[in-house]
Amino acid sequence: MAKITFPVEASHIMMFARAIGDTNPVYHDAAAAKAGETGGIIAPPSFVQAVAQFDPDYFLRPKPGQPWFGSGKTPSGVEGKAASSGGLHAEQHYEYHRHPRPGDVLTAETRPGKTWEKESKRAGKLTFRERITEYRDQNGELVVTATSVGVTTERPVAQG
Repeated sequence: MAKITFPVEASHIMMFARAIGDTNPVYHDAAAAKAGETGGIIAPPSFVQAVAQFDPDYFLRPKPGQPWFGSGKTPSGVEGKAASSGGLHAEQHYEYHRHPRPGDVLTAETRPGKTWEKESKRAGKLTFRERITEYRDQNGELVVTATSVGVTTERPVAQG
């Protein structure tokens, strides 16, 4: 999969923290963060997911001149289901080797992990797939390892 590189900026950290409703000063107040145990501003735990904003192929981003399924009640220009339909995001784990900080330039590289199956009475075979994303800094040091698990079903579950 493609490598995506993105800068970690103090304002980006602050806006991310505000978007998730986290008012901890370690995410926006340089003086308070420096006086605390982190020694400076750090990024919130799920911050690395913001890498999607730097991915030109991110499937939820509108693309000029192309129909977009969107996230509203009705799609805008696309008939049927979104291209991403057919699976669920089942789990997300983060292993922090150190906190991302302003000034870092992180490169994310995703690879497949384990795959396994389980049987379900209602949906048939469930297939679970891991995706492992490693975030390395400008020196090539591992900063965060994110593991996500998706699941697809053999057949749709009847509504009702």
